[in-house]
Order: sequence, then C-alpha cells, then structure tokens
Amino acid sequence: MTLGTPLPLVAAPMAGGPTTTGLAAAVAQAGAFPFLAAGYKSPSALSAEIEEVRSLGKPFGVNLFVPGPQTVDTAAFKAYAERIQPEADQYGLHLDPSPVVDDDDWAAKVALLVQHPVPVVSLTFGLPAAEDITALQQAGSQVFASVTTVAEAVAADALGVDGLVVQGSDAGGHSATHDPARVVETASTTDVVRQVCANVGLPVIAAGGVDGPGSVRRLLDAGASAVAVGTLLLRTDEAGTSPLHRAALADPAFAETVTTRAFTGRPARALRNGFTDRHSQAAPVAYPAVHHLTRSLRQAAARAGDSDRLHLWAGTGFRSAPTGSAAQVIRHLAEKA
Repeated sequence: MTLGTPLPLVAAPMAGGPTTTGLAAAVAQAGAFPFLAAGYKSPSALSAEIEEVRSLGKPFGVNLFVPGPQTVDTAAFKAYAERIQPEADQYGLHLDPSPVVDDDDWAAKVALLVQHPVPVVSLTFGLPAAEDITALQQAGSQVFASVTTVAEAVAADALGVDGLVVQGSDAGGHSATHDPARVVETASTTDVVRQVCANVGLPVIAAGGVDGPGSVRRLLDAGASAVAVGTLLLRTDEAGTSPLHRAALADPAFAETVTTRAFTGRPARALRNGFTDRHSQAAPVAYPAVHHLTRSLRQAAARAGDSDRLHLWAGTGFRSAPTGSAAQVIRHLAEKA
C-alpha cells in the first residue's frame, strides 16, 4: 500500500464537525494522511472541501457512509420517541415519532468522486454494490472498506477493494460494523488486525484505541501498514470539536466510555453520561432514523451546555487527548512508527 505520505499515520474521518479542512491541512503538512468526512454533508459542501484540500498538493482521502436497509420497525421507533420525549421537554421540543430515513446522498457523492477523484475513498457501515467500487477505482481512487471482523474483511476482499480499515472495539464514534444489530464484542484493534492479516492479504489501516506512540508501534508490528488516529485529535486547535465536547474529554466527571445506540440507532462509543445510562438498553436498531430523531435535542443540549444529553463521541484512549496543534499529535505518535 502506498498512501504517499512520509509517515504511516492517518487522521480518521470524524463526521459531524471535528474533521475540518484545517485539520486535514495540518495533518498533511505534518507528513500524515488525512481523511475528509463526507457523512452528513451535502455533495456541494463536500466538493468545496475536496477542492480546498486538493489545493495543498498532498495526498488525502474521503470517507463515505454506505447506506444500509431503509426499513424501520415503526412501533419500536415510536416507543423510543415517546420514551425520550421528556428529555426534549427540557427544551420545549417535540420529537416526531415518524421515522426519517435517508441514504446520505450516496449516489451523488459517488458521482462527485468519480468525476473529481481523490487518491483514496474509504467506506464505512457496510459494502456497496460492486459497480460503485469499480467506478471509483476506474476513476483513479484506491478503495478501502472499513471492517470489524474477519468475516467482513473476507466479504470486502471478495468485492475487490484495494485495502481495509480494520477497526477494534476501542474506537470512538460509530462502530464500522456491517451489522448494526450485532453486539459489538470487546476486541482490541491489535487482535483484530492480526486475525484479519492472517486471513486476508490486503493492506490494512488499523483504527481504534490509539493513545500514544506505543499503540502505533504495536499495531504496525501486528501487520498494519498504517495507523489511524481520531480521538487524540479531538482537542487540537484545528479540529471542529465543540467547546462542550472538548471540555468533557478532560473533565474527571467523565470516567469511562460505553457503546450505545441511544443517540443514532447504530452502535457508537461515547463518554458515559446520563442519556446513555437512561436509554442505551431501550434504543432500537434504526440508523439514521434515531439520528434524525435526536438531532434537535442534541443541538439544544449543546447550545445549553448540557453534556448530560449530548453525544460525546470518544475512544477508550480519550484521557490522552491533548490540546495544541494537530502537528504536535502527529509528531508524538511518529516517535515509534
């Protein structure tokens, strides 16, 4: 695998705000490979970001959310909407019990990347049709599929992808699992990388639980060609992380992370707070419908400084997330690379 960067380090795509063009630029200038996060963005906004980063003349990639089944158990969804309505009442909000589904403008984003290719396109949440992968490759992009198990890696290999992003359960934010109903078992990234490399002969970017140079070295020794970092960049100067989220990552009141569907209907690792305690067990498997259901509540909580009702995505290494520049983080992680 040739990402074309001096360092075997990758800035993971963090949708919803933390990944910015400024963060991508800082990471690229430091010698690592940045990903832009296409999730939740319009095709026009994504296009503008791509061209801004392209102007740097450095290698970079774009991450796409692969749409899953658009069916929702409406009874379960309505029951969950009713369950969390008292949370929204705190802000005078009414939660719509009718599920909203969408495919994150998949076709338009693929078309954009075919017309204006980037060096690497990574895929998260599943595998698309083979013709989409082929179209991206024929346009000149390497295509990497995110996987969490050997079975997912084998399926991705069979579709002809160029590489894998192998994610362990310690990763912050959404799990890349192809089955959102699956219980995401505890599995260190090192172990998953070893298992995947023993069964599939594709290049691997390892992701999840990176808390310092030692983690990077262990993952490279396990067979990864590069190592992705996400949570350690959340508090950097160039990240678009909200002030409330930044503060929570350093607040001793937040002592652990949990995997929850409470905010989006898909398993994701976040700082444990009141909302995760109250609703994780009841949340239905319904992404992106639950994401749309809770969005106004989460936005109101962020405006009010209410970290008890906010999705505070974080990996298990969150206590190591520093302030300062992203370049400093990259340089530190490269010490044993």
